[in-house]
Amino acid sequence: MNSQPTRERNALAYIIAILGAFLIVAALVWTMHRYTQPPPLGQQRAAERAKALAELRAAEAEALHTTAWIDQSKGLVRLRIEDAMNLVEREWRNAPAARSNLIARVEKANPAPAPPPPNPFD
Repeated sequence: MNSQPTRERNALAYIIAILGAFLIVAALVWTMHRYTQPPPLGQQRAAERAKALAELRAAEAEALHTTAWIDQSKGLVRLRIEDAMNLVEREWRNAPAARSNLIARVEKANPAPAPPPPNPFD
């Protein structure tokens, strides 16, 4: 008779311990969630980001719609999109010549690297 209340007390102790463990884990999760959240964006930061985005879009639009030198010493020029498309369309009417011209331009823009120095251990 005496073993039944002990068994019930042990079961109650296990249930309380398990619930306590779950509560501790929940508290830790809530705390970590609270500490790892970035602060909300203020009006000043939002204005800075909007200004940076506007500047980026303006620079992209200028790069797409204006002609400029990329590397004047090599003779590399950035063309407007419309001009580049017209040039490609005109050049590729004769595909073999256009292909060789394209390869020559790529080699001119990206010269081969210098050979590595000889290995002193060979």
